[in-house]
Amino acid sequence: MGDLSNFESRSGQLTCRAEKVFNFVTDLRNFERFVPHGTINDWQAQKESCSFSVSMIGTVSLRLSEKITFSKVVYNGDALKENDFSLVLDIKDNGKEPAGVKVRLSADLNPMLKMMAAKPIGQFLEMLINEMENFKDWKDTRE
Repeated sequence: MGDLSNFESRSGQLTCRAEKVFNFVTDLRNFERFVPHGTINDWQAQKESCSFSVSMIGTVSLRLSEKITFSKVVYNGDALKENDFSLVLDIKDNGKEPAGVKVRLSADLNPMLKMMAAKPIGQFLEMLINEMENFKDWKDTRE
């Protein structure tokens, strides 16, 4: 594994407490609800893993790898069948509504791929934060 490339979203303000966010995002069957319609295909999910396909990338797989109650969720994944990455949600528990969140992505990218991927990854993180900020159904989890 080479040098990790790190990307970070802006801080977002959510519409609920940290406990609800944490319970919702630790079930990967809910993840699709943060992705705009038509962005992904072939969605498959279980509670602790999911996979989907993205044009120009192919199949992406995610699995829940770490969770710290109400404050941090880590997913590990792979894309292009060789690029390992981690997606981290840092949840700020204010003890009341609303919770804060920041998303970080670290990937094993060679310099050329990093240069090509920086803008789409930044757009993905911004889209994810926007979707999370606008989301209202935190207690409506998938079963």
